[in-house]
Amino acid sequence: MEIESSRLVTGRPILKFAGINSPEEAARLTNRHLAVTADQLVKLPKGTYYVFDLIGCEVFDETGVRIGEVVDVEQYPANDAYVIRTDNNEEVLFPAVLEFVKEIDAEHRKIIVRNAGLFERTRDKRDNEV
Repeated sequence: MEIESSRLVTGRPILKFAGINSPEEAARLTNRHLAVTADQLVKLPKGTYYVFDLIGCEVFDETGVRIGEVVDVEQYPANDAYVIRTDNNEEVLFPAVLEFVKEIDAEHRKIIVRNAGLFERTRDKRDNEV
């Protein structure tokens, strides 16, 4: 399908496809996933990433201790949150803000975060299982 035009309405993309000319025709496409090839992706500004660039990244704290892996990114009005599956298979929401995210190396699939005690319960639980 070819996109004729696009715009954002309250933060959501609205697309006009060629050959889709009525609300009834468009309704069949509502809430569908749209895929594009890598060469069609918009180049993002430095320091911003597509969600698929982050999913699968390993997460480490500043001391090099592995925390887990990003399995999803949830988007909220204030900021995104990484869903991190810890090594003991617990899912934790982590705020995706500069205060806590120190480095993202999407090419090497690695994110370094400032722990700030956010994972202490998870680490303590894992230590007690040994």
